[in-house]
Amino acid sequence: MNSVPNFDEERANNETNGGAPARALRILDLVSSYGGAMSLAEIAETLSLPKGSAHRLCSLLVSMGYLARDVDDRSYAVGKALQRMALSTLKHRSIQSLRHDILIELVKKVGETCNFNTLDGTRVVYLDRVEAQWPLRLIFDAGSRVPLHCTASGKLLLAHMRASEAARILPYLQLDACTESSITCLMELERECRQILEQGYATDREEFISGMVAVAVPVRDTRGEVQAAIAMHAPTARMSLERALELLPYLNKAARDMQGVL
Repeated sequence: MNSVPNFDEERANNETNGGAPARALRILDLVSSYGGAMSLAEIAETLSLPKGSAHRLCSLLVSMGYLARDVDDRSYAVGKALQRMALSTLKHRSIQSLRHDILIELVKKVGETCNFNTLDGTRVVYLDRVEAQWPLRLIFDAGSRVPLHCTASGKLLLAHMRASEAARILPYLQLDACTESSITCLMELERECRQILEQGYATDREEFISGMVAVAVPVRDTRGEVQAAIAMHAPTARMSLERALELLPYLNKAARDMQGVL
């Protein structure tokens, strides 16, 4: 004889587990805070979810754009819809104003355009930017995306990436030559990343755009993890890379100030 379902017990279990919407939010929170792609098994184990349930929820989140399948198609990473949501949150007016003020003060000190950037998959996204008041300048709006392998911010963020995530991404980077100085060899890029970790900053030696140099420094959160980068770039007609490196103390000071408004 079939037993009568215990609806009170079932309801209690649903409330404890939070139901599908809560489990979906937990998955999004986990993947976004992990800092890289996660396998289905890792998601299910970390959240104590049945693998079938985790798979259904991840598939739904992929269809909605909040998650994306990673390059090997067996793992999940942050999707474009979640990235847009995060970007909107990061650009919340009060926080954005504080960050913008830090960049304004930095530009006053160094006299060249400065950016506040973070990772967006295999590219760098500009969260904020303050242009120097020169007739010769390169304009990128907030939200613009640039390559990892040939920009100062990109190489810096790549260097500080978790080893497992870097190992997953590096083989799939398209090392296109934007200029004659661009790094197009994976071994050379890995070697430069190690150097960046040792010296604490990254440079762009006319690798992205001919006639332009840049330097970037890390912005860390309260735990010491690198979450973003501050970069300064200038045309070589106005500033040499050697002079740009002399301005690193100003960039590092701005990066420390930025830590309080992450």
